[in-house]
Amino acid sequence: MTEADTHTILSDAFLTVLYASGPIMAIALSIGLAVAFFQALTQIQEMTLTFVPKIVSIFLGLLVLLPFMYAMVKRLSDTVFDLIINGGF
Repeated sequence: MTEADTHTILSDAFLTVLYASGPIMAIALSIGLAVAFFQALTQIQEMTLTFVPKIVSIFLGLLVLLPFMYAMVKRLSDTVFDLIINGGF
């Protein structure tokens, strides 16, 4: 196994983590910004107002995006396991 192979595997792993977690992070960021903007406009400073919508949106996002996330992680694990079986490691 060369340095280029190691670099390829590590970059694939990092990209898989970014692609799998990115949509959930974007959902949490957008809901958090919308709630913060609403709180700034109405001057309502209730902690549950920031927590509950974010948790609900993350849960719904996970329900929708879980097959995509699973496919990404499965593709990476299949690649790494094939390398192990073929003697690439």
